[in-house]
Amino acid sequence: MKSKQSGSRRTFMKTSGAALALSQLFPISMSAMNQKNTPPATDPNMLGPYGDWAAQLASDPPQLSYRNAEFVSLEDWKGSARQTAETYLSPPAMPTVPEVTVLQSLVYDGLKIDRLEWQLPYGPMTQAIFLRPNDGKQYPGILGLHDHGGNKYLGWRKIARMQDDIPDFLIKHYDNYYGGKCWANELAKRGYAVLVHDTFTFGSRKILPEEANIGWGMPEVPEAPVTDADPAKINQYNAWASMHEHIISKSLLSAGTTWPGVFLRDDQVALSILANHEDVSTDQLGCCGLSGGGLRSAYLGGMDERIKCAIPVGFMTTWRDLILAKCYTHTWMTYVPILPKYLDFPEILGLRAPLATLVLNNNQDQLFTLSEMKRADEILKEVFDKANAADRYKANFYDGPHKFDQEMQADAFAWFDQWLG
Repeated sequence: MKSKQSGSRRTFMKTSGAALALSQLFPISMSAMNQKNTPPATDPNMLGPYGDWAAQLASDPPQLSYRNAEFVSLEDWKGSARQTAETYLSPPAMPTVPEVTVLQSLVYDGLKIDRLEWQLPYGPMTQAIFLRPNDGKQYPGILGLHDHGGNKYLGWRKIARMQDDIPDFLIKHYDNYYGGKCWANELAKRGYAVLVHDTFTFGSRKILPEEANIGWGMPEVPEAPVTDADPAKINQYNAWASMHEHIISKSLLSAGTTWPGVFLRDDQVALSILANHEDVSTDQLGCCGLSGGGLRSAYLGGMDERIKCAIPVGFMTTWRDLILAKCYTHTWMTYVPILPKYLDFPEILGLRAPLATLVLNNNQDQLFTLSEMKRADEILKEVFDKANAADRYKANFYDGPHKFDQEMQADAFAWFDQWLG
């Protein structure tokens, strides 16, 4: 006896088989048929019909936004919101300030320069460069945060130099992103003590292929050693390092930390080293950086009030922009699970209100959506206005792609002069 269920199953198999055959013959028609019962997203986005839903998972304003009427006291809000941000960033334990070794000292281009090294509780030794006027006075201290730039072979050398003879690929990097200048040197000449360090996975802190047990799915590994003398090997290493990022992020999450959390600790240790130097005025500290350095400026500036003046460059948008349009343009280093429920991305930087804050953006920056950069600006304005500190926040927009050129540098330096003096 034939059951209705078995008959239904045969009917399904027949119709689904016919549908498969039709889809192979008429893929466009079948695609339209399959979509007719699914409401389209409001705009094209990376998640298709799931985009609107995902963008609405976190309320606007989020739960711990200072824009919510329930938050009146600035300090009470900052205490609660910063504690939550720290929980989800989950940085490694704060180490004691390490002993610093001076590897080299010289005078270059009128600046006193030390090449430094220190050991964190994890990873290779950190190398750094410390630049200041050569007169033995105390100066405001700036932590220069280098960019990502698709180049993990390089670290501090992306924004500072200590000699005339440098490889062509460094000159090209300065030209592409910085108007041909090493902005850390230019700022030091203006009367600042500037420390630039290699951060986690860059420069001296990079992960070498021969030290990472990766079984499959990775680009060809360059033969060691990789040096300035072989740009082809550098490119090969950077391709490998780019494909290694998702593995690093998964491993960090499995260990109970996040990539921004590791950056934060790296940068806070460097900030302590800067603040402790005899040539630095401890109560006049700032930070600045482009792109990956702008990301780090946002997290460090929001989470550490020793930073009296913060200038993120080329990295300010909303989580909505990353949900719908631009997460594919960004490294795995950007994201903190769960935190978007509590703070929008600009509000992480807003945790520093009422301290001086300048955000520099480019109108044609291919990494972000202009409307969301503008919305991030409005969010920060609202936070600083409510904190009675409207005069301490400013955002500038410039024509051009992703960059920190000489016009932008001049505005950043003037902001440092105004608030650190």
